[in-house]
Amino acid sequence: MTPADWPEVHRIYSEGISTGYATFELSAPSQADWDNAHIPGCRFVAESSDGLLGWVALSPVSGRCVYGGVAEVSVYVSEQARGRGVGKALMEMLISSSELEGYWTLQAGIFPENTPSIRLHEKVGFRLIGRREKIGKRNGVWYDNVIYERRSKKVGLD
Repeated sequence: MTPADWPEVHRIYSEGISTGYATFELSAPSQADWDNAHIPGCRFVAESSDGLLGWVALSPVSGRCVYGGVAEVSVYVSEQARGRGVGKALMEMLISSSELEGYWTLQAGIFPENTPSIRLHEKVGFRLIGRREKIGKRNGVWYDNVIYERRSKKVGLD
């Protein structure tokens, strides 16, 4: 992902927001805010001759050093590319990159209604570790998140 990709990243993020079950956000952030919240070495886009098809990125889960190898996944696929394997390709690239960067745990908070995202995460080795009830409120309504986690097989966890 490069800074020039931002308009399409923003568009795809906004498409995800409009589904109502991709994020608690009500609008996509500015490029500067998004950039500050995501890890520079772990951002990727999928593109075709028609433009960007999707993006994936990591965010730190904490500023505490003991969690330095733990990151949260964001993956968004454009409306026209959903169901075509774009998300899986992006996730596989992100996982490989994250392991090279020394991340030992990737996690994702997913709305239980977002079954395509749940299936995607399970396909690439994430497992359900729990449910956070009424963890966030949007437009006056409380929502749950299911928490998925993937532990690296390459980064030493012994």
